[in-house]
Amino acid sequence: LEGVKEVETNFPNSYARVSYDESKLSTRQIIRAISAAGYKPELIEAGEEAADVEKKAREKEMRTLKKKFIWAAIFAFPILYVAMSELISKSLLPGFLNPEHFPVRFALFQVVLSIPVIIAGWNFYRIGFPNLLKGSPNMDSLIGMGTAAAYLYSFYAAGLVLLGKDPEGQYVRNLYFETAAVIIALILLGKFLEALSKGKTSEAIKKLMGLAPKTAIVEVDGVEEEVPISEVQVGDVVIVKPGEKIPVDGEVIEGRTAVDESMLTGESIPVEKNPGSKVAGATLNKTGSIKFRAEKVGKDTALAQIIKLVEEAQGSKAPIARLADIVAGYFTWGVIGIAILTAIVWSLAGSVFGVTLVGGTLIFTLTVVIAVLIIACPCALGLATPTSIMVGTGKGAEQGILIKDAEALENFRKIDFVIFDKTGTLTEGKPRVTDIVTFNNHSEDEVLKVAASGEKKSEHPLAEAIVNEAEERKLELLEVADFNAIPGHGIEISLNQSKIFLGNQKLMEDKKIDLKIARDEDVRLANEGKTPMFIAKDKTLMGIIAVADVLKENSEKAIKELHKLGIKVAMLTGDNKRTAEAIARTVG
Repeated sequence: LEGVKEVETNFPNSYARVSYDESKLSTRQIIRAISAAGYKPELIEAGEEAADVEKKAREKEMRTLKKKFIWAAIFAFPILYVAMSELISKSLLPGFLNPEHFPVRFALFQVVLSIPVIIAGWNFYRIGFPNLLKGSPNMDSLIGMGTAAAYLYSFYAAGLVLLGKDPEGQYVRNLYFETAAVIIALILLGKFLEALSKGKTSEAIKKLMGLAPKTAIVEVDGVEEEVPISEVQVGDVVIVKPGEKIPVDGEVIEGRTAVDESMLTGESIPVEKNPGSKVAGATLNKTGSIKFRAEKVGKDTALAQIIKLVEEAQGSKAPIARLADIVAGYFTWGVIGIAILTAIVWSLAGSVFGVTLVGGTLIFTLTVVIAVLIIACPCALGLATPTSIMVGTGKGAEQGILIKDAEALENFRKIDFVIFDKTGTLTEGKPRVTDIVTFNNHSEDEVLKVAASGEKKSEHPLAEAIVNEAEERKLELLEVADFNAIPGHGIEISLNQSKIFLGNQKLMEDKKIDLKIARDEDVRLANEGKTPMFIAKDKTLMGIIAVADVLKENSEKAIKELHKLGIKVAMLTGDNKRTAEAIARTVG
């Protein structure tokens, strides 16, 4: 079409991306041209609606292919049984279908059952032959030619049998209905399984989309109004309360809170947000209420860009995939050429050189031509590479690995240096209590019970780790009063007429609590990469609770495997140097 600049098709993902000159061409003309090629195009707009359209299309495709395969299999395999059973054992074939005594029944049975199979596989002919006539044959063209050749010859041979023109039984024993029918049934099964894998792969994108909230609270003239997220505009003032997801990207203008940004960064520790801080859509507001001004909405948010990256990666073509497309095009013509050459050679062998051929020259020649076309039917060459890219990028997204495009995926084989983030990648991303050190005659359970009682209402990961440890030990928590959170330091509570302080070294220094007896343990725990939290009652130190983000079970093994492959490994982290060095020593 005049005006088309570039076209990129991806059959496994069932879409095409068209760049065109709007002054020379319209969307309607493009859709008409695609329809004329035998496809059923559906225009997809950007955004969530596009995902819904794609989901419905995939579900419809899977239902259709499943029905077609079942329909084809129901009729194809009885044909296969009747055609092949006599070759295995004559006793397997029902007597009324014996080709020697009842050739008409034998042929008619296969003719009747083959027609539904042809209907089930009609798309191969509807798409394959027009492409062949246009000079751009594809895999459907090969399937169409191979099965059509088998069917046409078999219908011709069956016709002679039905008309009583096969007294010697030459044609009744050379019907190929089972070949074409089973090929169609198996390829329909393959296409159904392919559609199934595409559906599972696209779940990665759907999960990403599901991270975003559906609505947002927008402040309009001092009044809070709940609106669909699609209606939030740049400049709107958005209100987010504790426990709610942030709907779009923006800048905090009022309030303080901690935000769980693990869906973006993998870091489990919430990030403090104050006026002027940036917030990202789909992250979780943990502690306080905030107001922020929307800066990026719709397709411009960080989450939308991640989704776009995954979609483009699944649809992109690596150099090897582009080579496969080129080879597939030549391959089809090559198969046609070989089939024609085969027909010529065997015809000459029979008629000119007098070679005795089973069934006669015509039948034998047709048999080998059909064999060439049928053998070439599988679509692995044209579909294996893009399908593997699609599944690979989808599985990567499920594991939090975003692959920029197919070329990057192919270049993985050249990697000689890998850099890991620490939190949530090498470690579990969920801090746990690792040590409890006690002082001044206090027991571990007593120290833990007091600490957990103070932290039970906090949503901070370190607090949750302490509470979880107390619950695992089945400790009964105490009621506390005068809870006071001191940002960046810890907490202060009242318990049984005493003041309890729980936090870092800075908090202890501010409250004039002597830490001399804990100095050695503090250094040891810090050197092991653990976060020491001091707990004191009034002016007396009760103990230290050490919390650490423990390594994932397979991290050490993964690093060792990379070293065996000769790949250098490094770790990047925003944590303190001692913690980073401790983790590095452990994983190797």
